[in-house]
Amino acid sequence: MKTLTILCAVTAFSLGASAHAADRTLIDYFLPMPIQSPLVSNVWGAPGVFPRDPQNGVEDTTMKQWCYWDGQIIKGLDGKYHMFASRWDQAKGHNGWFGSSAVHAVSAKVGGPYIDKGLCWPDDQDGKGHNVTALVLPDGRYAVVVSETRPGDVFVSKSLDGPWECLGSIKVATNEFSRGGRMSNVSMTVRPDGNFMIVPRSGAILLSKDGILGPYTVQGPSIYPQIPDLPLRNLEDPVVWFSGGLYHIVVNGWSDRKAFHLTSPDGINNWTFRGLAYDPTRDFVRYTDGTVNHWDKMERPGVVIEDGHVTHFTFAVLDVPKNQERGNDTHGSKIIVVPFDGVAFDRDMQTLSKTGQPGEASTQRQ
Repeated sequence: MKTLTILCAVTAFSLGASAHAADRTLIDYFLPMPIQSPLVSNVWGAPGVFPRDPQNGVEDTTMKQWCYWDGQIIKGLDGKYHMFASRWDQAKGHNGWFGSSAVHAVSAKVGGPYIDKGLCWPDDQDGKGHNVTALVLPDGRYAVVVSETRPGDVFVSKSLDGPWECLGSIKVATNEFSRGGRMSNVSMTVRPDGNFMIVPRSGAILLSKDGILGPYTVQGPSIYPQIPDLPLRNLEDPVVWFSGGLYHIVVNGWSDRKAFHLTSPDGINNWTFRGLAYDPTRDFVRYTDGTVNHWDKMERPGVVIEDGHVTHFTFAVLDVPKNQERGNDTHGSKIIVVPFDGVAFDRDMQTLSKTGQPGEASTQRQ
C-alpha cells in the first residue's frame, strides 16, 4: 500500500508538471531586462517604446548615423560579449538595408551597452553584409555568415576582433529539394555530431558533413506547412539551435508580426509545432521595474547560449512600420537583448517531448 501511494504521488506530480509545461509556450520564458541606465523618453522612437533604456543592446541614440539590424552574440575568451550585426545610413530609411554592412560591437555585459567597433571587412566590397550571423567553429575559429545581399558568404578568423578572411560561398548539392536551399535569412548551427546545419527563409533543413561551406544537402521540403493559418510566403528570419536534447526553430511571421516555435529530436524528422514564440503586442519586453516596451517590428531573432541553455534572445526592432521609417526622422531600428529562462524552458520542453504533448502537428522527413 505504501509503495502504491508513492507511485500515485509520483504519477500525480508528473501529470501536474506535464500540464503546467503544456500551458506555456516560448514567450512565457522571457525574463525582465536589467536597467543599464535610467529609462528615458528623450531619444528617437514612437510612443510605444517609451520610456526605454538606450544602453540595452546597440543603437545610435542620436539617430543621425546608423540603423542597426540582425545581431548575433558570442562570448569571447576575453570574457566580453561580441555582437555581429548589420548597419546602414539612417538617412536612407529602412530600405537602406539593401546597402547594409557587417559590423562588430563589444560589451562587458551581455545586455549592453555595445560599442560599435566598425566594419568587419572594410576591404571586401566596402564591408558589405546583411542577415549577419556568427558561430564558433569546431576547430576554435570563428565564422560570420552573411546572406540575402551576398550568396551565403562565410568569413573566418582566429579572433573575434578579426581580421576576417572570406572563405567562400556556401554550396548546395542538387537534388529534388534544392530549390529550398537559396541563401536568404540563413541561420546556422554546429550540431553535436559536428555536422553543420542551415535553416534558410524557406524552412528547409540543410546538412553538411564536409565543413561550413558544404556542399549542403537539402533534407526535404519546408517544415513550415504545419504552422496553422499563416501562408508560407509570410515566414522569414528563422533561428535554429540545439538545447535540452532538442533542436529548436523560431520563425517570424512578418504579416501577423508573430513568431512561432518548433522542435525536433534529431533536427531532421518529427518537427512539432509548439505554439507562439513571441508577439510584440504582448507585454513580454519589460524591465525589472515593470515598465513595458512595445516595438512595432521584432525580427531577426538570435540566441545566446551558455552552459547548454539559452540565456538571452536578441531582436532587431523597429518602432514604426517599415514603410514609415523614411530616414532623417525620429524613427529607426536597433538591436535589443532580452533575458530568457533557458533552464526552465529546456526542462519543460523535455517533459512535453516525452509525454507527446502538445502534439498539435508534426512532420516526418523522407
